[in-house]
Amino acid sequence: MSSYTTGELCRGKGAVVNEMKITLPSLSRNEGIARAMVAVFCAQADPSTTELADIKCAVSEAVTNCIVHAYRDTIGTIGLKVQILEGRWIRIEIKDSGCGIEDVRRAREPLYTTDAAGERSGMGFTVMESFCDGVHVKAAQGRGCTVTLCKRLRDRNFRT
Repeated sequence: MSSYTTGELCRGKGAVVNEMKITLPSLSRNEGIARAMVAVFCAQADPSTTELADIKCAVSEAVTNCIVHAYRDTIGTIGLKVQILEGRWIRIEIKDSGCGIEDVRRAREPLYTTDAAGERSGMGFTVMESFCDGVHVKAAQGRGCTVTLCKRLRDRNFRT
């Protein structure tokens, strides 16, 4: 088992206000569906357009990683659980039961990729970390991977 955490996680940040769970086949066309469904669900928490764009981008990266790396040339399932927590926290869990990640610390290094064809940039985890307040990755070789994204929404009365 390998894991890595960056930033602030939202565990213990407040009670669950609402929750959504979906399961999709790991087909590339479902990346957009996952992204849109998460965005629509999160909209009830009244995020700014920038916050919503951040969430969509991070989810897109996590789901794409499942499609491209976890199942490689096979089709599996991707589970998403989205929670709105008290205190304006969003918690998103993206889970697969694919090949797993041997070394999560190494996998999150910018430009590292397992894509033998060299078509992938290896920036997925870096992108997720830049758009979220916390990212936790837990993986076991041959048993899959779970990526948890945490995003704190600003108070809507806050002015910059």
